[in-house]
Amino acid sequence: MPEPTTLRIAIGDYPHTLPLKRGEITSSWLTLDFVEVKPMHKAFKPMVREHAFDASEMALVTYFQAKVHNKGLKLLPAAMLGRFQHGTMLYDSTRGTLAPADLAGKRIGVRSWSQTTGAWMRGILQNDYGVDFSNVQWVTFEDGHVAEAKDPSGVIRARPEQDITQMLLAGELDAAIYGAALPKEPQLKSVIADPDAAAQAWYARLGVVPVNHMVVVTEELARANPEAVTELYRLLEAGKRAAGSTAAIDTTPFGREANWPCLEMLISYAVQQQLIPRRLTVEELW
Repeated sequence: MPEPTTLRIAIGDYPHTLPLKRGEITSSWLTLDFVEVKPMHKAFKPMVREHAFDASEMALVTYFQAKVHNKGLKLLPAAMLGRFQHGTMLYDSTRGTLAPADLAGKRIGVRSWSQTTGAWMRGILQNDYGVDFSNVQWVTFEDGHVAEAKDPSGVIRARPEQDITQMLLAGELDAAIYGAALPKEPQLKSVIADPDAAAQAWYARLGVVPVNHMVVVTEELARANPEAVTELYRLLEAGKRAAGSTAAIDTTPFGREANWPCLEMLISYAVQQQLIPRRLTVEELW
C-alpha cells in the first residue's frame, strides 16, 4: 500500500462531490483535505498563480491559458460543472426585442473575457448563428486568472463600482453574459429565443456536452506521486457513481473519450476568440 498521503483540494458542492465531502467514500491511504472556496471561480487564480492547492476544480478556458503559458498544471478527465449555454446571454425586453442577428455593433457585458461561459456563448453565436462580433464593444468586470493572458483589443473594463445587471437595466449594456446564477428580473430575456429547445437541437446535431469546469492537479504532484493522482481520480469517479443520475444527457462526463468532443470544440472557440495564442491538442491537456 502507498504511504499515507493528504491532498489539499478545492472543488464545489455537487451531487457527485458531496459523497466525498461527507466522508461516505474514502481511501485507505489518501485523505482529501477539502478547502471551501465560494464562489468557486475564486479558487482558480490562486491555483494558477500560486499552486495554492494540490488539486482544484478549474474553468476550462483558464486551464487552456494556463497550459499555453506553462503554469505547471495537468487536467483530469473529471467534469465538475457542465450546462447548456444557450440561455446565458440576456437583454432587457422593456427596450424591445434583441435577437442574435441584432448583436453586431452592440455593447455586451461579461464578467471576464476569459470566462468559460462567455467563450461557449460567443462560439455558439458566431459559429451557429452567424453573429459578427468584429465591431461589438465588450465590457468586462474582472481580470482573467492567468496574468499573461491579455484581453484583445476592443475589450474595455467597467469602473469598479459598476454592476453588470444594473448597467443592463440602465441601458448602458445592450446584453450581458451570465454564469450559473442568472438574475431574477422578469424583463431580462434570453437573446436566443426558447434556449432550452435551441440547446436540445444543438446537442442533437453536434453531440457535444458544453462542460465548464474539470479538475486539475499540479505537475509537482503528478511527478512526485502519480499514484495519488490515480487514487484521486478513482475517488472522484466513485462519487459520480454514488450520486447516480436519471438525466437524459450527462452534463458532467468522466473519461477522456467522453470529454474529447467538448475539449476540441472549446479549443477551437478559444483560438477563434484570441483567448489562446496557439491551438492546443487534446492529447497535451492531460
